[in-house]
Amino acid sequence: MIIGYIRVSTEQQSVMNQRHRLLEYAQQHKMIIDEFIELEISSKKSQKERLIESLLKKLKSGDVLICTELSRLGRNMLEILNLIERFNQSGIKLIFANQPELSTDQNEALSTLLLAIYGYFAQTEREIISERTKQGLAAARDKGKVLGRPKGARNKTRVLDPYKDEIKKYLEMGLNQTSVLKLINSQLEKPISLTSLRYFIQNDKELTMV
Repeated sequence: MIIGYIRVSTEQQSVMNQRHRLLEYAQQHKMIIDEFIELEISSKKSQKERLIESLLKKLKSGDVLICTELSRLGRNMLEILNLIERFNQSGIKLIFANQPELSTDQNEALSTLLLAIYGYFAQTEREIISERTKQGLAAARDKGKVLGRPKGARNKTRVLDPYKDEIKKYLEMGLNQTSVLKLINSQLEKPISLTSLRYFIQNDKELTMV
């Protein structure tokens, strides 16, 4: 049995877009998806509410679960890695249409290694960013600065600003922009395009110098 799992959590995301991507992947790889499970629910909800527990009970050894990317399964890398381990222990293969290198339906050893590396970097970068943010806020308070935006001011923070240091590190590691995009998109509620990533890099002096 092959089940397609689709989850969206914002109005801007589209169930149909994910379904189309899964059907496209299935056609390219001569697969037939037996059933779709579609949800409009936040990743903050429990695994039971997101029907993850139902999937684990329904799928048997040798069955396949296909979704567009890692982020559809959980809210953070730790939860996702734990879920992948549970699926692996049950003999259930996982396919990520937008991240085929992380799928477990072929080279399980390679996908396990890549997932571990991916999880390590993602978690480490989030911790670094969080710590820098805390230090910056503390320093601003010490200097007597008033934190927060003035009333009525527009929020000019770009969606990739919190991931700038992470993007820089990946570029310094020699990853191409397509690979960087996959790593960043797995952390976003609404995935961005390669064009958006390129625009962000090209308009940042630090990133263009990498």
